[in-house]
Amino acid sequence: MKFGKVSDPGSVDFSLPKTHPQTKEVLGNFEKSHFSDVRIGCAKWNRTDLKNFYPRGTKDELAYYSSQFNSIELNASFYRMFPEEQFGKWEEKAEGDFKFFPKVPRIISHIKRLNDADVLTDDFIKNILPLKEKMGMVFLQLRDDFGPKNMDRVKHFFEHWPEEVPLSAEFRHSDWYQDDKAAQELNELMIANKITHIITDSAGRRDLLHMRLTTESAFIRYNGANHPTDYTRLDDWLDRLQEWHEMGLKNVYFFIHQNVEESSPLLSAYFIEKFNKRFGTDIQIPKTLNK
Repeated sequence: MKFGKVSDPGSVDFSLPKTHPQTKEVLGNFEKSHFSDVRIGCAKWNRTDLKNFYPRGTKDELAYYSSQFNSIELNASFYRMFPEEQFGKWEEKAEGDFKFFPKVPRIISHIKRLNDADVLTDDFIKNILPLKEKMGMVFLQLRDDFGPKNMDRVKHFFEHWPEEVPLSAEFRHSDWYQDDKAAQELNELMIANKITHIITDSAGRRDLLHMRLTTESAFIRYNGANHPTDYTRLDDWLDRLQEWHEMGLKNVYFFIHQNVEESSPLLSAYFIEKFNKRFGTDIQIPKTLNK
């Protein structure tokens, strides 16, 4: 994940912004209890990116990955419209209580820019249904140049999307956060349609740390910089998730990227171990990189 990459991560102020008041209002609607669902994973499972993660002789990368992690960002679905059969094959290969978080195809988000995309959207939803119980939350990522002037398209897409299929969205144009009127309208729309507002933690785009939840779920895309600060940043996230948990947060979907992805399993193992100790969960800690 090269998005937000900087030449000198050590010069970046990585402190997390304060929680937005909206988050407390949203989470206040839910009873405070143990987490309902926690998923921590990487963005890819292929051997090329996660070099040295797989033991020698591994024949099926997805089967092994799913034996170590409980989830993955399914970024492959962004690049093409896979047929139902492919999602069915992935469902069969993944072990145990595993979930895929499919990304909306770029033909919908980036090429058509949500315009006249109902048929494609319906086809995509139909195609991912073979994931069955292994389907997690779908996520929509919009282009950097897709700004508030396209609000009507966002509204139509959200209202067209079936409520039975959980959806989250990542907005990258800075005006979604710097324009108070646009931010308010967007968040009200997401709350009304139960769409989770993704938070992206990247060195070069600190404006995307809006800290403004719209549902009982926190979907965080964490982009490490292959730098020692990656670990202290994760420690800060544990503090923030504890704060939100005490407010009523129910679900955590935390996906770890790196500029050089081979370090992602190691960073994920660190975060999962710390998360288990903090919250009393028993998420499997993946085996770290083989040397």
